[in-house]
Amino acid sequence: MGGKYDKAGVLKVRDHSKCPQTRIVLVGKTGVGKSAVGNTILDRQDFTSILSNASVTTQCQKEHGLVNDRHVAVVDTPGLFDTEKPNEEIQKEIVKCIQVSCPGPHAFLLVMQLNRFTDEERKCVEALQEIFGEESRKYMIILFTRGDDLEGQSIHDFVQRAHPALKEVINKCGGRYHVFNNRAMFNRAQ
Repeated sequence: MGGKYDKAGVLKVRDHSKCPQTRIVLVGKTGVGKSAVGNTILDRQDFTSILSNASVTTQCQKEHGLVNDRHVAVVDTPGLFDTEKPNEEIQKEIVKCIQVSCPGPHAFLLVMQLNRFTDEERKCVEALQEIFGEESRKYMIILFTRGDDLEGQSIHDFVQRAHPALKEVINKCGGRYHVFNNRAMFNRAQ
C-alpha cells in the first residue's frame, strides 16, 4: 500500500464464506469503548481498556480468537477526534487497519456510546466514509456501548425514538445496529 491510499482496494474480498477467519475493524471516536468491545468479542482482555481522558489506543492492534467455533480477527484503531493528535495523523493510522486486516475487513463496527449522538459523532461517520469510501457503508454496523443504560428497554425501541440524525446514520449503514454491555464482557449472549 505504498504511496497513495486506494479506497477501492478496501473491500476486495467478496465471497466471505471461503475465508478462514472473519476480520472485524473497530472504528469510532476516542473514548467510546472500542478496546472494550474488542475484549468483549474475544472474551478476554487483549486490548488495553482503561478509564482515561486521553486516547489509550495510539496504533492499530490486531488480536485473534475463536468465537462460536469461527476464527475471528479483531483490529482496534485509534479514536477519531483525539484531543492530543491532529486528525490527519490519526486517519493515516486508521488506514493501516486495512493492511493489518489483509486482505481487508469483512465488517467495520462503528462504535458509539448509546446515550450520546452529537455533531462530532456525525462528523466521525463522515470522516470514516472519507477514509474508506462510500462502499464501506455496505460493511458497517453501528455498535452501541453502554447497553446497561437501556435498563430493560430494547435497543429497537431506543432506535425508534432516537434523534433523526442518528436514524439517518443507521439507515446509511443498511439499518444494521447492535448493542453491547461491556461491563458484562463474559456474557456470550451479546
